[in-house]
Amino acid sequence: MSRLTDLIAQAKAKDPELAKELEREFKVLSTRRSFGLNFERHRPESVELPGRPVRKGDKVHILSPRGTAGKGDSRLWKVRGFSGKGVKRAAQLELLEETEKENQTVLVDDLVVVAEFRDYIYPGLVSTGKVESGGDKPFHTVINGENFHALEALTFTHRGKIDAIYIDPPYNTGAKDWKYNNDYVDGEDLYRHSKWLAMMERRLLVAKELLNPSDSVLIVTIDEKEFLRLGLLLEQTFPDARIQMISSAINPKGSSRNGFRRSDEYLFVVMFGESLPARIKLSSEWSIYCEETEDPSEDDEAKKSTKKKTPDWTSMMRRGTDSLRQNVPNGFYPIYVDPSYPPRVVDVGDPLPPGVHTPPKKKGLVAVMPIRRNGEEGRWQVVRKSELLERQKQGRIRVGRKTDYGYVINYLPDGAYNDVCSDRFEIQGRDVDGSLIAVKVSDDENSSTDEDRIPTTQWHISSHNASENGTTLINSFLGRLRAFDYSKSLYAVEDTLRFFVSKKPNATIIDFFAGSGTTAHAVMRLNKQDGGKRQCILVTNNEVSSDEQKRLRKKSLRAGDTEWEKFGICDYVTKPRLKAAITGKTPGGEDIKGDYKFTDEFPMSEGFTENAEFFTLTYETPVAVSHNKSFTKIAPLLWMRAGSQGRCIDKIPKEGWAVADTYGLLTDLDASAAFCKAVRDVKDMRVVYIVTNDDRRFQSVTRNLPDTVEPVRLYESYLNNFRFSFGR
Repeated sequence: MSRLTDLIAQAKAKDPELAKELEREFKVLSTRRSFGLNFERHRPESVELPGRPVRKGDKVHILSPRGTAGKGDSRLWKVRGFSGKGVKRAAQLELLEETEKENQTVLVDDLVVVAEFRDYIYPGLVSTGKVESGGDKPFHTVINGENFHALEALTFTHRGKIDAIYIDPPYNTGAKDWKYNNDYVDGEDLYRHSKWLAMMERRLLVAKELLNPSDSVLIVTIDEKEFLRLGLLLEQTFPDARIQMISSAINPKGSSRNGFRRSDEYLFVVMFGESLPARIKLSSEWSIYCEETEDPSEDDEAKKSTKKKTPDWTSMMRRGTDSLRQNVPNGFYPIYVDPSYPPRVVDVGDPLPPGVHTPPKKKGLVAVMPIRRNGEEGRWQVVRKSELLERQKQGRIRVGRKTDYGYVINYLPDGAYNDVCSDRFEIQGRDVDGSLIAVKVSDDENSSTDEDRIPTTQWHISSHNASENGTTLINSFLGRLRAFDYSKSLYAVEDTLRFFVSKKPNATIIDFFAGSGTTAHAVMRLNKQDGGKRQCILVTNNEVSSDEQKRLRKKSLRAGDTEWEKFGICDYVTKPRLKAAITGKTPGGEDIKGDYKFTDEFPMSEGFTENAEFFTLTYETPVAVSHNKSFTKIAPLLWMRAGSQGRCIDKIPKEGWAVADTYGLLTDLDASAAFCKAVRDVKDMRVVYIVTNDDRRFQSVTRNLPDTVEPVRLYESYLNNFRFSFGR
């Protein structure tokens, strides 16, 4: 419900006739659409804070009983006081924003604190762990919290300093992929698109405050569900920017959409100031998607490439949407493999009847079923048995590596097969298992790898396959029991960022829809390739997937419980993925198997020389902040503003001042002489924080500081420094 319709609803309770007239005029006005994007700017979202202690004066929701899937009482209540102790501690509640007052007493365990966007917030950060393998490099940071509030906090630490923002927001497909006001937005919601736009606009406006206006880029990925609306929203939000849309193939097999098989998604590239994609050396695979350049110093022979490339074989296991047996029952059938060397497909069985999980055995053969890494029953990409047998005759089926459930079955999708049959490939025969042997034909037009190029806006790069280089790759880092099905291709994010930060070895990149952490992983790859010290700030919540929630509710668990929270995306996927990437070891302590590919090839077990620290966003009370009781939670914000490097000053210094690797803190101005001397002795000093309400004394201290150091004034109460209100 939009704010205006909400007010009309309230008016109906007091004066129905007046409300009727207002509603009539509202409908007339809503038909007068001016040119451009018009949408309902819905009442700003609220966010539930499970695990946050309930305090007097808090706004709360009443949860549904444990073990149930209901929404509970989503009306807003205010805590007026408490009674009882321990598990019987209860809160006296008063209903807010209703025409008639209502009061009740509810156990504290059945309440969850709510932060509304119109509320002032006092954010803090609590460290939940770190990985240190990068020496004096800056730390990548991961913030577990509501991304709008985290962005508000970052306006203190990074206003106008961000070089690139890469986000992959929810695509608003109608599935349970995002929430608005703590409820999933489904495909039947009449306000689905306007809610999504309202959610995105609020975040983009804060992101605008973070980007360097003279040279920075915002990259947003999206699919066809919202790309039209997103394009208009970006144009209206960033009228002075240059915007380009790119189409990128991320799924060669495609997924069913309106009778077609969608295989691509879109990237909006929003460039500010002097920002432009750099001309860089690209692999041969990019060549046919690049502008052509001529170098008169090279002869024709120097431009030729003899490197051969095989077709794009891919797993026949369905991934992504409609990938379970229950979605397409006929896709759950056995493929029989003769295990003798080399293994080959020799027979195909019929789909298993409902309730049957084990295929018929055949002597000497291995029955391969589409079983997913997490043990779920999936389905094959090719549904009809006759179609699979026909593809086998064409040489489009072959057996891949052996697994604990049999073998990987690979095939050539239609697009790859058409390429093989074109003049771009040379078919050299068939392998002993009957599969095609083909190599890509090199020519003068697309073989050069030595020139600096800029690609076109159509990308069809095999390394950008989200299945092979996203989902499959991340599972190598997390282990079989920590599957994550919707990760971006690591190399797609890496390639996209490279165009804008390759010439910026100290760039700062933000992803505030971080998901599994692919953006930070890609930044680490870029640093390894050129010795850069780029840092990435990730923001993600700890939302538990809807399927996982069902399982946990059966155990009478709910959000805020330790056993529930450990399955949230931040704790279960993002943090362990980045730890594994840096250390080269899985959460179980084993060396990660496999190699990185493409631009930089090396074993994944080598890890990276990088640092990372993980934080949880907290919501402090004004009283605690004003009395400096929350300094330890504010301290990481001061550290981040100074570059997230070296030691963090996490306590108010008894001496009245302290200096760390890149910043200093002065709390007692009577000690300013000693402080300024210590600041001058630190080589990499960037920022000093001076706590005072007296502007003259602040200016007096700054005159004794080096010109290369940024002085930042902090008010003594701290309230004016760390109170945010963008959403009001």
